[in-house]
Amino acid sequence: DEILIAVLTAAQQKKLSRAMTEYGTKNGLGFFLRDAQNVAASDACIVIGARGNAFVGINCGACGYPTCTAFAKASRAAKKRTTPFAGPNCAVRMADLGIAVGSAAKTAQIHNVDNRIMYTAGSVALDLGFLGKECTVAYAIPLSASGKNIFFDRESHK
Repeated sequence: DEILIAVLTAAQQKKLSRAMTEYGTKNGLGFFLRDAQNVAASDACIVIGARGNAFVGINCGACGYPTCTAFAKASRAAKKRTTPFAGPNCAVRMADLGIAVGSAAKTAQIHNVDNRIMYTAGSVALDLGFLGKECTVAYAIPLSASGKNIFFDRESHK
């Protein structure tokens, strides 16, 4: 299994929110600031990621390489990450990640827990190392159980 999961502690959640605010301010990305407020206001936060460089071995080519061997070689040669996610990534592993994230969000919804899948929080959680060094892509799902869903009617930050 190449899926990685972390339930953040209260301290990690605060650290994530602060780091998202810093990233958004530094890069002029208001949606990071908006999402940081949601993470700070949520009751809990789960981060789900994948070891995207772990190939399946079916030579499907969806990663952009003709074979899994070529993909593995490119993965090993990859330099220091300068983008929110590390690549290249196996398309099958990314599909697995999408299924895991969707299932987690649906399970929360079934239990009437408001949630929102966040690229922003996942990418910063990856920077903070919450899923370890082997994780290449992550999404976060902040959770809230309150009278009004905090993830809608959100203020826009320019």
